[in-house]
Order: sequence, then structure tokens, then C-alpha cells
Amino acid sequence: MKNFLTSLLGALVALFIFSVCGVLLFVGVLGAIISMGVKHSKPATAKIEQGSYLVFDLSVNITDAPPPYDFSEFSDSRETTLQLRHVTRAIRQAANDDRITGILLTGAFNPAGIGTGFGALQEVRQALVQFKKSGKPVKAYIEFGSTRDYYVESIANEITLDPYGEIHMPGLGGESPFFAGAFEKYGIGVQVTRVGKYKSFVEPFTRQDYSPEAREETQRLLDDVWGSVIADIARARQLKPADIQAAAESDVLIRADSAKQRHLVDKVAYRDEVISELRKETGAKLDAESFKQVGLSDYVKQGRDPAARVAGDGIAVVYAEGDIVDGEGGSDNIGGVRFARELRKLRQDDDVKAVVLRVDSPGGSATAAEDIQREIRLTRKVKPVIVSMGSYAASGGYWISAYGDHIFAEPTTITGSIGVFGIMFDVQKLAGDLGVTFDGVKTGKFADAFTISRPKTPEEVASIQHSVDWIYGQFVSKVAEGRKLKPDFVEGIAQGRVWSGTEAKRLGLVDEMGGLTAAIGYAAKQVNLGADFRLIEYPKKKNLSEAIQELIGKGVPEAAVAATHTGLIGQIERRIETELKQIEVLNDPQGVYALLPLHLSIN
Repeated sequence: MKNFLTSLLGALVALFIFSVCGVLLFVGVLGAIISMGVKHSKPATAKIEQGSYLVFDLSVNITDAPPPYDFSEFSDSRETTLQLRHVTRAIRQAANDDRITGILLTGAFNPAGIGTGFGALQEVRQALVQFKKSGKPVKAYIEFGSTRDYYVESIANEITLDPYGEIHMPGLGGESPFFAGAFEKYGIGVQVTRVGKYKSFVEPFTRQDYSPEAREETQRLLDDVWGSVIADIARARQLKPADIQAAAESDVLIRADSAKQRHLVDKVAYRDEVISELRKETGAKLDAESFKQVGLSDYVKQGRDPAARVAGDGIAVVYAEGDIVDGEGGSDNIGGVRFARELRKLRQDDDVKAVVLRVDSPGGSATAAEDIQREIRLTRKVKPVIVSMGSYAASGGYWISAYGDHIFAEPTTITGSIGVFGIMFDVQKLAGDLGVTFDGVKTGKFADAFTISRPKTPEEVASIQHSVDWIYGQFVSKVAEGRKLKPDFVEGIAQGRVWSGTEAKRLGLVDEMGGLTAAIGYAAKQVNLGADFRLIEYPKKKNLSEAIQELIGKGVPEAAVAATHTGLIGQIERRIETELKQIEVLNDPQGVYALLPLHLSIN
């Protein structure tokens, strides 16, 4: 036995030493790689030849906030995520750049999370419209275009579709999986408290299909967003919205001949034919492999960014992107404590003359939303707070927006959803079927009120419902006060109902149609900063050491894992994971949430 214990102890020590050495080796290798990258991290700026085309490869995810950390400077690989402000800034600068002859749109978007929503794409389209006003052409080459792709590409002066290419523009569809049947089968109990007949987040856990109210609001929302999309496309293509609707309903996949016949595209040609034409137009050498060009991501790095300035009066842009969660949160959500702390710093910074809150969030924790809104109310007492709504600014996302001095939204913004709910799970039957029982002791009748070992008693449910009712009343009152509306009117348009940006403006929930650029410009005018001012962005990119620590702490980044799951199985995994991840962020200490219906997916 002694020899066995000695051998076991030795094996454990050896395993520990091996593990430590492995970690140290990993850090060392990573450091060496980064060190080599640092030595070459400032490559010579790509020369832009006179007469070049700015090539915007759409094969990216467009986000509001800058990436938490960026390793692109250490490699030559193409960026897969672009910040919206950088995209629009580059397009505007190209309009006045004598070296740029035109813009070529190609590729297909890779949306992830809430990125690349129609709200963001409307702002990209507007930048392209302004570019065209300079007299320079915008061209598009399509191999396979989705609704999102074609929505942006439709603005082009000339659209070319590959002979074997297709446009997939069937309209918008919103769907949610329903888990009630599975929960019943496996013995998982669900109890809910909510206010607002349209507050349908809880329905996937309690029903097997949409309630009439959820179906009504979802259909109305999709109709509004789709109506705005096809109106924009029709205007750009000099067609009628009915023509675009007819094309969308003509086939699941619109092939080249049909697309040309319906005037969705101007030409049908192969890629090499397009390149040959651009080679001639840009004056490239006859033996050149391609035409004179510069990629948009490279062009972004060469432009002057006001966020790079380190001194002087400025405007702070705070990106509230993702689910609102209690506490610090992470890089992919909005931590109430963390964002409130940053807003407090900006409020106390005399160099920050105004704050622009960019909201792209379906909501989340009511407690965290109030933490953030409290700081917004305090901040607007000393400097303007302008709100810019992205693709989503609903429920808790609207909660933090309601006190903005001026609110901008896009027609396709999904907002409103003024309502709250609580949701409680129990595993009593599931555990019993597995032979697991629970027992305990307590000093008060509510001491185990939040246990998952049993359903809540009627008295406990009533108490939680009372809290939900109170928070809903506070939500309605805050919207009424912040927007200077009558409480009865707000109550009438609340009930958890979701609205498009267009409808929200009509109802007085927002002030003006426009994107982030418009909001920043408005803020600058309010504080008389003129055209030349500094931008301070939050969240800030992490420095190298912070990035390494986070990577080591988290292991393989989610994006890298996701990239390994492709095909049908990967799609199913990602969809289920996305739906259940919504439950994972439900960490409000009171168990009360202001959140959109469970991952309203608009395809």
C-alpha cells in the first residue's frame, strides 16, 4: 500500500508539473508569436494608385462596437469583423479622395449575433448614397446574394450577376423554437409572471406555438421592416415596391435570367469579365492580374480617425451592444455595473462635452438597465446624452434609451417592447423520475422561494408577480417622463409590444430617423464643437497583455469553435445554443427581466 501511495503521489506531482509546464510553454509560444508579429506589425502602408476602386468585400460581420481586441495587425489575414463607424467613415472619405474612382461591392455578409442587422445596413446604404452624389460610380458583383446583401447592393449604379449566380430574397421570416413539449416530457416545470399581453419571451417555455398576441405583433413588425426594405430597394432600382414583392414571390432562388428580366440586375457576366472591364476603367497594365484597387479594411487603416486623437474636447460614444446583464458582464454583453461605472467617469470628465449612447440590444436584466439609466439621468444634467438606436433597442434596450435628450433610430430598428416578466423553473418531476429527492430546513417560509427543487407556492408566485407589476409601472412612468408623454398613452402602446423605428417615431418613442453618424453630428452641434473633434469610444480595445490573459482564461474563442461546426448539424447546434444562451444571461437578482421575445430571429 505504501508503494502504491508513493507511486500515486509521484504521478500526481508529475501530472501537476507537466500541466504547469504546458501552460508556461503555451504562454511562451504565444508570446514568441506575438513578438514576431510586433516586429512586423507596422507594414508599409499600402500604396493607393490613382484611379483605384475601393473594394468592399461584404464577407464580414458589421458590429457597432470596436472588437474587444484585434490581432489583425499581427497577420495578413483579411478581417472578418468591421466596425460600422469605420465602414461609413471610409465610404465618406473615399467620395472626396481623388485616388478613388469608384466602389465595388462583392461577396456576401456573414452575420453573427446581432451584428449586420438591417438598422446597420441602412446606415451603410446611406453612406453609399452620399458617395454616389460625388459623381463616382458604385458597382456590385453578385454570385449568391441574400436579402441583406441585395439590400446594400441594390444601391449600385450597375449590378452584375454571375450566370450561375442567384438572389435569395424571399421576404422576412421570424421563428422561435418552443420547448414546452420537451419540458413536459422530461419533467421540467415552468412558472411565469409577466405584465403585458405582448410580452412573449416566456411563451417558448410554456406553449408549443405563438399566442395570438405574439403572432400579431411579430407579423406587424416583419411587415413594417420588410415594407421599408423593399421601398428602399424599389427606389434605388427605379421600380415599384410591388415589383420587388412580385420578384420575391416568384421563386425561392431567383436565377440570373429572371433577375435580369425583372430589372433586379443590369448585367449577367462572369467574374473575369467584370475584372477585365475594371482593368480597362482603372487604367491597369495589360498584363496585370487584376484592376487597381484597395480593400476597404486597408483603406480604413489609412484614414484619419477622430477616435485616434488623445487630447482635446470630444464626444464619447458608448456602445451598448448585446444582452443587458447584472454585474460586470463580458465582452459580448452589457454589464450594468461596468457600463454605469464608465458613464460615471464620462460624466465627470470635463473634456467630454457630450455622450452618444449607441444601443443595439434586445434588453435583459431590469436591475442592470436601471443601473445604466440612473447614470444617464445624472449625466444629462451636466451634458447632452444623445441616443442612437441600431438594429435593436427594445425592452431593456429601450429602458436605457428613454431619457436621451434626442433619440435617433432607423426605420427598420426593432424597439419598444415596454414590458417585464419573471420566469421560474423547477426539476421536481425530472429529479423524481431519476430517483433524486430533496429535503432541507429553513428559518422562514420564503427561505427557499427560489429553489428549483419544487414549484413555487401560490403565495410565492403572487409575491413575485407583485414585484413584476411594480417594475412594469416604473418602466411605464420612466418612459412617460423621459419622452414627455402621458402615462395613459404609454400604457396603451406598452404591454410588451414591439415596434419598428418608423412606428416608434410616429408614437413619439423616438425623435428622428438617422444612424450613428447623424447622432454624433447632432451631439457636436449641441455643444458647438464644429467638424473637428475627438471621439472617445467605450468599450475600449484591450491591450496586448489583457488580451492574452483573457484568451488564456477563456480558452479557445467562441468564434474559432463556431468555425469548426459547419453544415446542417452545425446550423442546428448554433440555433439551439443561441436560444438557450438567452436563458444563461438571465441573472437579474430580482428575477425580473425586460427582454425581447426569445431571440426573435429575422431571416
